[in-house]
Amino acid sequence: MTVAFTPWPNEFSQRYRDKGYWQDLPLTEILTRHAQERSDAIAIIDGQRQFDYRQFKQLADRLAGHLQSRGIGQGDTALVQLGNRAEFYIVFFALLSIGVVPINALYSHRRLELSDYAAQIKPRLLIAEQCHPLFCDTAFIDELCCTYSGLEVLLSSTDPQSRTSLEALLARDPATPLRLSPTDAGQVAFFQLSGGSTGTPKLIPRTHNDYFYSVRRSVQVCRLLSKDRFLCALPAAHNYPLSSPGALGFFYIGACVVMATNPEPYECFRIIERHSVTHVALVPSAVALWIQAARQPPQRLSSLKLIQVGGASFSEHLARQVPPTFGCRLQQVFGMAEGMVAYTDLDDSDEALFASQGRPMSADDEVRVLGADGQTVADGCVGTLATRGPYTVRGYYLSHEHNATVFDAEGFYHTGDLVRRSADGRLNVVGRVKDQINRGAEKIAAEEVERLLLSHSLIIQAALVAYTDPLMGEKSCAFLVSEATLSLPQVRAFLRECGIAEYKLPDRIEYIDQMPLTPVGKINKVFLRQTFNQSSS
Repeated sequence: MTVAFTPWPNEFSQRYRDKGYWQDLPLTEILTRHAQERSDAIAIIDGQRQFDYRQFKQLADRLAGHLQSRGIGQGDTALVQLGNRAEFYIVFFALLSIGVVPINALYSHRRLELSDYAAQIKPRLLIAEQCHPLFCDTAFIDELCCTYSGLEVLLSSTDPQSRTSLEALLARDPATPLRLSPTDAGQVAFFQLSGGSTGTPKLIPRTHNDYFYSVRRSVQVCRLLSKDRFLCALPAAHNYPLSSPGALGFFYIGACVVMATNPEPYECFRIIERHSVTHVALVPSAVALWIQAARQPPQRLSSLKLIQVGGASFSEHLARQVPPTFGCRLQQVFGMAEGMVAYTDLDDSDEALFASQGRPMSADDEVRVLGADGQTVADGCVGTLATRGPYTVRGYYLSHEHNATVFDAEGFYHTGDLVRRSADGRLNVVGRVKDQINRGAEKIAAEEVERLLLSHSLIIQAALVAYTDPLMGEKSCAFLVSEATLSLPQVRAFLRECGIAEYKLPDRIEYIDQMPLTPVGKINKVFLRQTFNQSSS
């Protein structure tokens, strides 16, 4: 049994194989190869713990064997929520090795998001951390177990006697030998998360073939070496720090991944100096904090070779401050969990490096920049980005209606990004078409928050709009028509009770007597943004 997904047409599949993009190898080959060839090399540093490639593989196999002995294997799905720790990667490879298809929820996600994911994949397995607010008691677990019959639960816990303790399973060998059985390389390996421009999260089925190619090609573009070390400070489950080139890219070349719980600058600076980190991936809001921290007192991180910046709009003014502040190179990254990734080149001129997001990394990344009439616009003009290629998916998981709106008849994915393409193929991202707020690279679907606000008994109308913030890029303001005035803390507390992630909570609220409407009767958010800017100026 395999997980359903939209396949590439045969002519494209054959082309990608003929060109060597698809090599029909499972992602687990990344770990298997180095457990043999570089077994003593350090793979992961997590605080005081270090794991070489032999230990990494042994732990992943040990967990896989235990799960297999419980009847979990090919055709099953898993809901996983782990923070930035070595166990995230151990679990990831363990599940892939026995054909279990996981979705890795972000650690910031709460009941609402996890319930949506579970409803889509109907998990056979849940792996989470007991210290997470959602799992500090059994209420949510009991709810899931009642809904999904036969759900196995593993919690990261220090209780060595517990059958549901992840640590207990990692500490002992399974009773029966492991039978490696990853899904076929042309089938789904795991799910990624879309940014979510609507209230319902979309799941992205990534195959071994397409994702493995994305990792390999990213490694080539970024010129990684086995002696390099990557600081994973962004959420490990994000596509960007996982594969662009991310942790999987560093594992692919037998290098080392160093864990940080978050991108807080001073702690990250200490980790970089202590472990001679060479590469880090950041979002613009984190870069701004790093630059500020690096100047007080002035310091240079001697081992650092490259800072990658992606995930949100990055101002040229801020970009130009990175090399002189840190004494290292800058690389801009523009990508999406659905596939296509663009990089600036390490040898780019200052103009190309600071003012663009680079070129798509594959020769077979096909790009169209379309005007409002659906026709291709001239180079230098702004239009919406559409793309297809050997690692850009052809559809979201079990989302036929949405697929019909964002994937066209030729298989191009219409990303919703507004871009400008230069004559030499460089992309400059100028905004978004979709009603989505990009708060420090965390995507907020306005519709989702609005729906929850309207569930409050006193709120009559609600509109969530973005406003510019120098640190986060964008923040959110909730415009409300209400029967009574609620304070911002009251509104945020109500949304927390609905089970929504913290980053989705409005940063401000404004009360108005009535919502401005467009000629077709929709809330005029352009007018609301203008109103906000005028009142704030």
